[in-house]
Amino acid sequence: MSDKKTSNAMWGGRFAAGPDAIMEAINASIGFDKRMAKQDIDGSRAHAAMLAACGIITSSDADAISEGLLTILSEIERGEFPFSVALEDIHMNIESRLTDLIGEPAGRLHTARSRNDQVATDFKLWVREQFDAVIISLDALMLAFLGQAERGADMVMPGFTHLQVAQPVTWGHHMMAYVEMFARDKSRMIDARARMNTSPLGAAALAGTSFPIDREMTSKALGFDRPAANSLDAVSDRDFALDFLTGASICATHLSRMAEELVIWSSAQFKFVTISDRFSTGSSIMPQKKNPDAAELIRAKVGRINGSLIALLTIMKGLPLAYSKDMQEDKEQVFDSADSLMLALAAMTGMVQDMRPNEAELRIAAATGFSTATDLADWLVRALNMPFRNAHHVTGALVKMAEDQGCDLHELTLEQMQSVEKDINNDVYEVLGVDNSVASRTSLGGTSPENVRRQIKFWKAELS
Repeated sequence: MSDKKTSNAMWGGRFAAGPDAIMEAINASIGFDKRMAKQDIDGSRAHAAMLAACGIITSSDADAISEGLLTILSEIERGEFPFSVALEDIHMNIESRLTDLIGEPAGRLHTARSRNDQVATDFKLWVREQFDAVIISLDALMLAFLGQAERGADMVMPGFTHLQVAQPVTWGHHMMAYVEMFARDKSRMIDARARMNTSPLGAAALAGTSFPIDREMTSKALGFDRPAANSLDAVSDRDFALDFLTGASICATHLSRMAEELVIWSSAQFKFVTISDRFSTGSSIMPQKKNPDAAELIRAKVGRINGSLIALLTIMKGLPLAYSKDMQEDKEQVFDSADSLMLALAAMTGMVQDMRPNEAELRIAAATGFSTATDLADWLVRALNMPFRNAHHVTGALVKMAEDQGCDLHELTLEQMQSVEKDINNDVYEVLGVDNSVASRTSLGGTSPENVRRQIKFWKAELS
């Protein structure tokens, strides 16, 4: 049978001729939805078993269908399955091949379901696996940051606001900030996975079915918490895909922020870190160059993922209930974003594991830019009982003096400081060192090494 005749048969008796080449090209989705072959087969096997249990088809037909579907899965996994554009999508490709293998029983598989609930089920199963994969990858990334934090709990570095040196912090504290960030990403993925875990199977085209099916049975077989409660919503819902893309966009944004820091930190101007050769490239013309290409590409991935989120939001925004063919455009966006996010997570995990902080450079930078000025102001409040606004003013005057002298705050003499505020004494020098500064930040969430180690212990237990 020719592809055209096969296509016409699949469309049924409504059309006298198959679609022309243009219609075939715009209508076919097999080029991308074949990625859901396993999910389609899992859903069909669960559906056939339920039909037999409910007496809608015979057990022998259900067994033949199940064995035939396993044969098809094996063909696909071996790369021997003959995908056909003329058969439009993965569902019809598998059903056609099942007919070739087992004959008439294959025609009973589609009883009490539609491609509408079938594709919604397949897509949910696929996206659910991506949630699980991302959660595992986030755990690995968080462990990589924990390793860096543990090695540098006491290591002093500059903390920035506006990319200007603000106050000293510890390397461990900076690393733990990303643990918190990616923990929120993990939480979002877990929440979204739980929210999406209802089964569309059995909703049929949009109105349910008159056959006495058992939706609880198929829901349980496929690992869903329960069947979707409304058949119209079940076939038209793509919130789970939007949830995945939203979580992916936020996570990619966090990856991009770290990537940007790696690009800056590894530059000759900063020299804060050395990125492994495994995640760097050279220049075709400048032999001295070591480019942080992996970080730059991670930084770019967020653009693709954000674009996919906007694309699917735009696709869904004008669709009346229930199913519209527009929804065929949902999968490529999610497939591409899942691939991009998983690759970016793996690359960032590798870079974080391999990167080496330059402790000497970090310490020098931490002491520049009058980074302990806030410590000085706090000391004036504590030691001299000075109102903070007055202390702020005195500190500003001392910073100006140090700027004029071309020195840092701790290099001013006591006499120079007393020319601005007569009650300052030698104790002030105890707070002007960067180590004393970070050690003093013991408030909840502060940068002190003591706090950092406490948080490392907490997150190790959480991730164990």
